[in-house]
Amino acid sequence: MSKREDAILVSVILPVYNGEAFLEKTASSVISQTYKNIELIIVDDHSTDRSLEICNKLKELDKRISVFSNETNLGVLETRIKASRLARGEWIAFIDADDLWEPDKLEKQIRLQKTTGYDLVYTASAFIDVDGNNYDWIMHVPTEVSYKKLLKQNIISNSSVMLRKNDYLRFSPHEEREYDMHEDFACWLKMLKAGLVACGVDEPLISYRLSKKSVSSNKVNASKMNLNTYRHIGLNFFEICFYQVCYAFNGIKKYLHFKR
Repeated sequence: MSKREDAILVSVILPVYNGEAFLEKTASSVISQTYKNIELIIVDDHSTDRSLEICNKLKELDKRISVFSNETNLGVLETRIKASRLARGEWIAFIDADDLWEPDKLEKQIRLQKTTGYDLVYTASAFIDVDGNNYDWIMHVPTEVSYKKLLKQNIISNSSVMLRKNDYLRFSPHEEREYDMHEDFACWLKMLKAGLVACGVDEPLISYRLSKKSVSSNKVNASKMNLNTYRHIGLNFFEICFYQVCYAFNGIKKYLHFKR
């Protein structure tokens, strides 16, 4: 990693709500990155478990960690927005409180962004269960993804992205929501629709933790949220019907890999 690349400060945003079970491992996977010029912003969303206590202990271990807490529960999107506004870096990256990064995740993303000049960098994903055991499947990603291709399936995992802070604050739908939807998916789609470009590192640099609840979650509710995402970005009736079928088909294919 060159001195010029290492001069880029990346603000890593970690929202937490009742995440005591995996929080330390998640934070450790960020702090142990081979790319060192980072800050880790942890925002506790009014947890009722020991999350905030653990956050404050983590802060004592590394000066790059800062901790904030919400006086009331704001939800994950508003917590990410709050943390993004606090970020000092031009670039931000997200990680959920139960996911893990590979040590060279940010280093490889920085290099790809420098090579391409693109606006959003994502990675492939591995999947683990609550005990940390790997599933025998990786969600591979294309080197580039277009707006129309992304409409068919959201292959951009939130914990894998790196993007400019200003782009996230501009395109995130936090001030426009009238209904429940997949806000991260909406953000990526709006970015690509506006002409920004996304590229991927086809290596499983994140491990996405699946609970039994997430594997067997309410598919009807998820489908409604996806439909609302399409409505939000302005698709017409026939486009929504087409892409909703694509979404359902790809979703079924994906979750067949997690049956144990």
